[in-house]
Amino acid sequence: MPATRPSQLLTLQSFGDISRFLREGVADEDSRQLRDSLGVLSTQIDEAVRTRRTSTDTTEITRRVVALSHSAREHQLFLTGLGSAWHALYEFGAYQRALRELRNAIADWRSMLEQRSTKESASFDQFELLAWRTLGEALLLIDMYEHQSNPASDLQDMPPPCKPSALQRLRAWFRGGRR
Repeated sequence: MPATRPSQLLTLQSFGDISRFLREGVADEDSRQLRDSLGVLSTQIDEAVRTRRTSTDTTEITRRVVALSHSAREHQLFLTGLGSAWHALYEFGAYQRALRELRNAIADWRSMLEQRSTKESASFDQFELLAWRTLGEALLLIDMYEHQSNPASDLQDMPPPCKPSALQRLRAWFRGGRR
């Protein structure tokens, strides 16, 4: 595994940093397209967060949130068209769940803005938390996909995990049930 990649991941401290990181990656065509789509989403998140932090103009913030909502929807539609190698990954399902939760948080934040609710701040905080989680899940998905498709992967040097026998699973189940 290249030494520079983990150090790059540790320096991602803003949504803009994630967007730049996604543009710099070298990958196959599917991975590049996902990086591009995710980069657009990350940029929209960054713009909405920046606008929310620097402006009191509710109309402008709402406009950014509407654009973000459309971007998240487009990104989710893009995911449905990815090949079976992506869909086979456990991380793909986890990412889709995180993206659905993010879209729900965006809708909630938008609703709070439109109602000029006092709960808008809490809704924004929840959105921002889910945005970080979602983008983290996306980076993990991309990393797992690229690692899986890389023939020189470190994972190939590892022996396949041994599947426990039925007796071992039964013993483990009983031990877990007593705690």
